[in-house]
Amino acid sequence: MNMPFPSRSQVEFTRSCYPPGTRIVLSSMTDPYAPVEPGTRGTVRYVDDAGQIGVAWDNGRSLSLIPGEDSFRKLTQQEIAQEQGMKMEEMML
Repeated sequence: MNMPFPSRSQVEFTRSCYPPGTRIVLSSMTDPYAPVEPGTRGTVRYVDDAGQIGVAWDNGRSLSLIPGEDSFRKLTQQEIAQEQGMKMEEMML
């Protein structure tokens, strides 16, 4: 699907909503060739000048999201705390 190139203000808005380090979870991806599995979590690395969100996925992939095409959301503070708690438990083993 051809989406119009976002305006500078739209890109800046996306950058303000998804700064580097933001944790997200994928609901669905429209990439027909190599989509990331729904439910995969990742960390935002950047938003490029086309408004695509560069993500380092927890499964080792690094595929960008396209707002308006792909479906995703930020992790809640509770989900982030649970992740951090699981990492602390792993370190103690």
